[in-house]
Amino acid sequence: MAQEKASASSRDRIVAAAVAMIAEDAGASLSVRAVAARAGVSTGSLRHFFPTQRALRDEVLARIYDEVASEGWSQDPALPARDRLVDCLRQVLAPAGVGGQAREAWGKVYEAFIVPEPTDEVRAAYLAMEQEGQRRVESWLAGLTREGALAPGDNTRRARFLMTVLNGLATERALPARESILASETETLYMAVDCVLSSGA
Repeated sequence: MAQEKASASSRDRIVAAAVAMIAEDAGASLSVRAVAARAGVSTGSLRHFFPTQRALRDEVLARIYDEVASEGWSQDPALPARDRLVDCLRQVLAPAGVGGQAREAWGKVYEAFIVPEPTDEVRAAYLAMEQEGQRRVESWLAGLTREGALAPGDNTRRARFLMTVLNGLATERALPARESILASETETLYMAVDCVLSSGA
């Protein structure tokens, strides 16, 4: 029993350390040595729980998006579906910040995924983030479909559209703006959500 608790504790420390590293630098490679050192565990222990970097990154991204979802998603069908979905999408954008914070976050993504040659490792890291984001948005859309607020249809395609909107808005947050970026962002989010909610099969 004590050994099981220690194992769970080690695994949790590893994931927490990796989440912290991603929070500090979205392009962090999550190398075995760096994560193990930050978590205070041996590299062998880390490999025991996460045999590959991909397994660790997938777990970290799932944890991050689950936290975003639990904070942002309201299952209360009494609230309008469009407002709930917009609030969820805002939660995805929130970590990027606005102005200087957004420029710094976007710069890290640029340095991690655009500047370097698209090696298998770089591609896998980016695709893992993209797929986890897509999965989370699809789960929100599936919930709305079950409630009857969204007509059955291709939620993968709808999620891809919403992710493209989010990517554009995240970039826009880092650029100079003439008006209140948050006001225009809200208008864009509602337009995108209305487009999805009105889409048929």
